[in-house]
Amino acid sequence: MVIEIDGVSLHLAHPDELAINWVGQDEVMRQLLASWLVIDAQDLPMNPRLLGKPGVGKTTLAYAAAQRLGREVYIMQATVDTRPEDLLVTPVIEGEGRLRYVASPLVTAMLRGGIVILDEGNRMSEKSWASLAPLLDNRRYVESIVAGIKIKAHPLFRLVATMNDDASTFDLPEYIHSRLQPQIMIDFPERLEELAILKENLPFGDDYILNYVTDFLQQAHAADERYTARDGINIARFAMKLQHSEPGVGRGEILRTAITQTLGEEALRYSVKN
Repeated sequence: MVIEIDGVSLHLAHPDELAINWVGQDEVMRQLLASWLVIDAQDLPMNPRLLGKPGVGKTTLAYAAAQRLGREVYIMQATVDTRPEDLLVTPVIEGEGRLRYVASPLVTAMLRGGIVILDEGNRMSEKSWASLAPLLDNRRYVESIVAGIKIKAHPLFRLVATMNDDASTFDLPEYIHSRLQPQIMIDFPERLEELAILKENLPFGDDYILNYVTDFLQQAHAADERYTARDGINIARFAMKLQHSEPGVGRGEILRTAITQTLGEEALRYSVKN
C-alpha cells in the first residue's frame, strides 16, 4: 500500500499476523488495555512499557492485547544499531536517480491506526529515542528528515514498548522515561498458569513431561533463577523429540539431557526428584 503525504509517496509495511494467545495473568492484561483507553475528548492514550525478564511473555501480552481490540499489529524490533531513519522512513534507491520512501512498521501503524510493539526498546540509543519524543507526548507526530515530512498519528494509533530487565540494555533518558508510562511489570506465572502456557504452546505435549518441566521452572523461580516459560517450552519440546527418536530411553534421562542441552549442567540442580 502507498500513501501520499505532502507530495511524498510512502510505501507502507505489512502487519504481523501471529498465532498467539495470552494465558493467565489477567491483571497485567487489564492494566495494558486500560492504559490505551481514551475516556474524554481531551484525553490521550498512554504509551505503556512492559518490563520483565527475557522470556516472560511481554511481546505475547502486547500482541494479544492488540488482538483483543481487533486492530492491525506491527512489531518493530529495536537493537543497538537502530537509527532514527529505521524507526521512521528509509530511502531506497529505485532505478536511476529515483528514491523510494519506505515507512517503518511504526510509521505504518501511525498512519493506519494500528498498534505498534516496540520490542526490547531499551536496547536503543538515546538518539533514536529522541526522534520519537514528539510522538510520545500530546503532539503525537514524528518528523522524517530523510523524506522532509511531518507524519501525524491516527487517533486510533497505540504504542507499547517491551523492555528486558537485564544488564544488556541502555538506561532510558529521563525525558523518554516520563513519556513511557505506565510501567507494567510482568513476573513469573504461578504453577497452574505456567502449565497452561506450556500446554498452549505444546498442545501435542506429553503430560508427564509438561508437568515435570513446570515443576522444574517453579523450583527455579523460587530460587530467583532467570529461567522462563520460553526455556521450559524449549526443554519440553526437545525432550519430546528425544523421546520420539529414542523410545527405549527412560523419561528421566531424556529430561535431564534436555535440561542440560538447553540451559547447561548447572540447571540440573532444579531437576525434580522422582
